[in-house]
Amino acid sequence: MRIPHHPNHEEDPMSAADEGRQWPDEVSVDNARTTLLQLLARAGVPSDDAQELIGLVEAGALALAHEELAGGERSAPGDKGEAYESGWLDGSGDLLEELAAVAERTLRRVVGADEQAGPAQERPRPGRMEVERAQVAVTPLYLSFTTDSELDPEVTAEVLAAVLGTMSPRQRAGYAGRLTEFATVHRARLERLFAAFGPGSSIAVHGRYSLVHSATSVAVLERLVTAEQGLREEWDAAELPPAWLDGLTTAWTASA
Repeated sequence: MRIPHHPNHEEDPMSAADEGRQWPDEVSVDNARTTLLQLLARAGVPSDDAQELIGLVEAGALALAHEELAGGERSAPGDKGEAYESGWLDGSGDLLEELAAVAERTLRRVVGADEQAGPAQERPRPGRMEVERAQVAVTPLYLSFTTDSELDPEVTAEVLAAVLGTMSPRQRAGYAGRLTEFATVHRARLERLFAAFGPGSSIAVHGRYSLVHSATSVAVLERLVTAEQGLREEWDAAELPPAWLDGLTTAWTASA
């Protein structure tokens, strides 16, 4: 016969916790964060950049949890009457609002307040990690339309810095999603553009349409559609070839 177990005050709290949810506590989470920072440091990633990435992941996890909970049907457990269900729904709504607030505070620690991109001279210059994130986001999108070209990628960072310069830090944090949405909405037009002007076409790698042979072209096109004036200001400030931007604009118009 199994003897019932009644925990006493001297029992190891970890043993009692084992019977419930196995969630990392604050110390364990901090341990994982510190471990990741040390591993990234060994790989040559500066502490500020590593902290930024971890902060974005943390804020994103909270935001996605909020989106999942807010988007589902919520109902009180059991059948305990209308008054109970009304109170339960009010309480769960308050918790959702607090979860959203925690996500917002976490994101603010990384990118600051939610400010729209102002004049060029007021926008902070994009950091190395922001440029790296943009490149990671745009490359697979580009390869979904065409193949790698022989274009020298030396100016990739300069082009992406000009693109990101049109946005606030908050907007840059969500730029991967914006790019994906742009590529989805304009997929047919982008397919025509890369087929006519990109790798594998009769258009030379170097020249007026060089940018079509670069993964950065998707990012530049998104800005041409969304913030053309701001992009041209950043383009001129970075002293990038005007012909590249004009050629991409011509190709985009021709593919309509």
